[in-house]
Amino acid sequence: MCRHLGWLGADVSVSSLILDPPFGLRVQSYSPRRQKHGLMNADGWGVGFFDRSSGGTPADGVPRRWRSTAPLWGDTSLESVAPALRSGCVVAAVRSATVGMPLDVSATAPFTDGQWLLSHNGVVDRGVLPLTATAESVCDSAMLAATIFSLGLEVLGETIAQIGTLDPNARLNVLAANGSRLLATAWRDTLSILRRDDGVVLASEPYNDDSEWEDVPDHHLVEVSTKGVTMTPLDEPKGF
Repeated sequence: MCRHLGWLGADVSVSSLILDPPFGLRVQSYSPRRQKHGLMNADGWGVGFFDRSSGGTPADGVPRRWRSTAPLWGDTSLESVAPALRSGCVVAAVRSATVGMPLDVSATAPFTDGQWLLSHNGVVDRGVLPLTATAESVCDSAMLAATIFSLGLEVLGETIAQIGTLDPNARLNVLAANGSRLLATAWRDTLSILRRDDGVVLASEPYNDDSEWEDVPDHHLVEVSTKGVTMTPLDEPKGF
């Protein structure tokens, strides 16, 4: 189990998204409010963002990552640097490792294919996933990410529905971004959305008590882009 957060909008500091809010990912690493599986997320953290320092549109940005196996609540290096890291598209996560999965950086979200950043909040039976040599780790989340990358993010909803059928116990909340789009699935775990004046936050749970947070219905796909926000029910799978 994990907690994760995605941002798409104006350039903001990483700190303002994950460290500064009263119930942000730092607090969720030791005291999540809506987590149903596990008590804390002490097995590492990861922050990914799109770097546009060379110019161009958000989609031209380069995905950068900073990952650690240390608990987020005690990482003074991130606390020092995060206020200076700014981006219009961010994916961040704190990790509670699935039993039996490795505790190393390569198993920590966000994962990437060079274009997308992706985090998985949940658990999945690795036996239902296609074998792929591109997974960053043998952990279930990394293998799920590699499967999604290989099939393409355009069919994310169909992929999640199919895997959820193959593994009825799976929890498949996925969060992915490419700099100009933010995608998320709600599949048997919590997901909330906050529409701010300067952008949109998708998160496993609200990072503050703002009344504008909305719960995303289960078995839905959310897409955030410059065109706005859409929520689509996930249909029955038509094949893998």
